[in-house]
Amino acid sequence: MAIGVFDSGVGGLTVHRTLVERFPTADFVYLADQARAPYGGRAGEEIVDLTRAGCERLFEAGANVVVLACNTASAVALRRLQQTWLPGYRKQLGRPVNVLGIIVPTIEAATGLPWEHEAERRGDKIEKLDVIGVFCTVATAGSRVYEIEIDKRRQDLAVFSEACSGLAGMIEQGASREDLRALIQSHADALKTRIGRWPDRAILGCTHYEIVADLFREVLPPGTPLIGQPEAVADALSRYFERHPEYGPGQGGARRFLTTGLPGHQSGLVETFWGEAVKFEAA
Repeated sequence: MAIGVFDSGVGGLTVHRTLVERFPTADFVYLADQARAPYGGRAGEEIVDLTRAGCERLFEAGANVVVLACNTASAVALRRLQQTWLPGYRKQLGRPVNVLGIIVPTIEAATGLPWEHEAERRGDKIEKLDVIGVFCTVATAGSRVYEIEIDKRRQDLAVFSEACSGLAGMIEQGASREDLRALIQSHADALKTRIGRWPDRAILGCTHYEIVADLFREVLPPGTPLIGQPEAVADALSRYFERHPEYGPGQGGARRFLTTGLPGHQSGLVETFWGEAVKFEAA
């Protein structure tokens, strides 16, 4: 048995690396759907279908838990898959399997509250709002998942999402840091204009963006906290395994990297982030 990690491309490696550090003896299988990346501009039904196919491939490869290390897939597809596909698929496989997302742990980290918490609606005026900026894909911004779910839990938090069209694709293709910084700067400035000031905190709501987190830190005011999705997901998965020991992730320390795209080594940008060469095999 293994932990499966799924993303449209290489962005999920940011979560994968943190999970490997947290569970060093666990077996892992990573799948990048690079033949169809990025997902951010695709239609909802297509995202659901592609995410389901990726999960099936990881379960076939021995995973019993799949982490959707992709905000777009988590925002658009996760609930549908959990409610309408997984129950029947478990019966078909004859073993326990599950699919978990990245957004719930991120919202728990942003609000400091468990997912089950819902705020009481207050009629009195809130004196000071803590503003969170979310840099994300077009599909994630369109879902408004961060605005809706954070508002359910904290009325003193205001959320503004900035759809960074094209950024995930540029990172996937190994664009230059100069070009990436220019695009990130333009989106940071656009977010500031919409809010009327800089956000107090920011969420990098696409795991690709974690690869260039240093560039976001450069364009945002010094000291602006970035809410880290990889750490939040690792914390949540630790708690999940404590509650569900039947999903134990193996103890062999195996590492496999699969891609629907061209197998082989990844871009220099990815290898610099990972710390060594990353070689994918054909899915």
